[in-house]
Amino acid sequence: NRLPKAVVESPSPETFQNHLAAIWLEQMTRCGLFQSDPNMTDTAAFSPQLKKLDQAVSAAHTFFVANPQHLQMREDIEKYRRMSGVKSDSFQDLEAIPHWEAYETGVQHYDADEYLQAVARLEESLSEALSALEDCRALCEGPWEDEDEEEKMQPGLYEAIAGTHYIQVLKCRQQCVLEIATKPGRISATEDFIPSHLDLLQFAYSQVGNHTLAAECAASYLLFYPSDEPMLEKMKQYRSELGEDAAVTARQSIQHYVQRSLMEKKLIYYAVEHLGETFNDPDLWTPDELIPENLKEKYSLLMPVCACFSTGPLPFEGIVVTMDSQQMNGTQRVVFDRVLTESECKDLLRLTKVRPGSYGYRARRSPHTPHERFEGLTVLKAVQLAQSGDVEWRDAKLLLQASEKSRKIIESYFTSGKKLHFSFTHLVCRTAIDGEQEGRMDLSHPVHADNCLLDPEGQECWKEPPAYVYRDYSGILYLNDDFQGGGLFFTEMDTVTVTAEVHPKCGRLVAFSSGKENPHGVWAVSRGRRCAIALWYTHSQEHAEQERVKAEELMEQRAAEKDQPDGDKHQGTDGSSRSSSESHAPSRTTKPADQRQKPGLDRKQHPKVLRARDEF
Repeated sequence: NRLPKAVVESPSPETFQNHLAAIWLEQMTRCGLFQSDPNMTDTAAFSPQLKKLDQAVSAAHTFFVANPQHLQMREDIEKYRRMSGVKSDSFQDLEAIPHWEAYETGVQHYDADEYLQAVARLEESLSEALSALEDCRALCEGPWEDEDEEEKMQPGLYEAIAGTHYIQVLKCRQQCVLEIATKPGRISATEDFIPSHLDLLQFAYSQVGNHTLAAECAASYLLFYPSDEPMLEKMKQYRSELGEDAAVTARQSIQHYVQRSLMEKKLIYYAVEHLGETFNDPDLWTPDELIPENLKEKYSLLMPVCACFSTGPLPFEGIVVTMDSQQMNGTQRVVFDRVLTESECKDLLRLTKVRPGSYGYRARRSPHTPHERFEGLTVLKAVQLAQSGDVEWRDAKLLLQASEKSRKIIESYFTSGKKLHFSFTHLVCRTAIDGEQEGRMDLSHPVHADNCLLDPEGQECWKEPPAYVYRDYSGILYLNDDFQGGGLFFTEMDTVTVTAEVHPKCGRLVAFSSGKENPHGVWAVSRGRRCAIALWYTHSQEHAEQERVKAEELMEQRAAEKDQPDGDKHQGTDGSSRSSSESHAPSRTTKPADQRQKPGLDRKQHPKVLRARDEF
């Protein structure tokens, strides 16, 4: 009731949340939480306004549910929990949608092996979701208005009936599944929302001994994925336990849902093929035979990329693969050694010793932890410092060459034949602050994914801003190891189950795909200074790093002014004329990806670490 009507009706969740946050701040002030002691927990100090505290807690909780990556809000929520006047039922989600509330509660019971409670809430969620789907479909019946496109021509009667109205209604109905599968505060839908209910329910029912309903849910799930081998094996078990004479059929509501959806898809694809319509299919389970042959290639580009891949040859001699994906218990992860020599690492580290004030980020406290200082240098900044005489030209050029060499290695290994462009490059150092390391419990960089917002509790990674959704691959090229801590580690989606660790050393390059399959963080740097070149790559040329283009132009201008590019033999990294006598030996060097026992088995409650923003 406090929000303006225009905000309530706004399609933008950000607008709603901004107003909600303003109300939350107002309630915080009324409760006295912004007095001289921000950590005050004595509720007697503001007992006259105590009736407002529940509203403040609910507003803060609602904002946090929609923004689980918001670290400051997480800390504020923890302060609320410690207050003696705050009860557990004060944490209410003011934006809660019935089926989402039931679904998340059901998943929590499921993860805790409380299957009777899980069955009740998941059944409630499925029923509410199907009801919400019908409500959404009913709203598609009205006149269609496309405000984004200017009317180029007046359609004829046939086009007006078949294309402009009826097909638009069908497409609207199809998109309703995305509407109900989108968590409040998010713009990305949960994949396979309806099938996931059935998958969880069949396992929960089997655990409580109700094999009849477990078989019914399994048969319903197979309507979406008829060739799913683990579920087919489950069906064999259920039929054996129930007897050959037992009738096992899918739920009528699910049969109706699937049949109706397939019929609508046939009509829409006909319009796409013959009437020039466009369609983004919201479902992953749409059968291939439903899509016309001449459209399959086009629409296959919209389907998720298979996690399996074959690695390509390395473009440089002397580089060794120390750990591959299998050894790192994951997908599209690799560690290379001997990418740089000891001499090249030392030269690059000279860039980090530039005079105070010239270095990027001004050695401020890290945005990820108050216990470290954070400094960075982009390739353009390095060239500009060379122009001003603060660093040597050959060192700035080496930074360009080392990052380009890394790009070629990663492109050849992961995406042979498909161009990778730089998205962002910087040389970054993290320095432990003396006197602030005792009893330290946080990380140098909290667990996150590079192109999506990691939501450990919901087991999702939302591919939407502020995440850099266009990033496809990531890399870290280490320059030193004379520090304590600072290793890279990978986790499951829960952000706490560590699956692999990488220890920094000069010339070591760790590379991985940037999506939800590779959540990662950095252990605390507890002593010394850790320096590395952080690299992100994209297949999208429109998101290519513009600073790098400018840096290369300035380097070419420098070369044109000199008979030799740098006036010495310092070529570096590509193995040309750089002088170096160092030789190195490679350093020393699971779980199955699809081991399916319990659906959603990798979910964990109470995540200890949430994602922070990417490094500048």
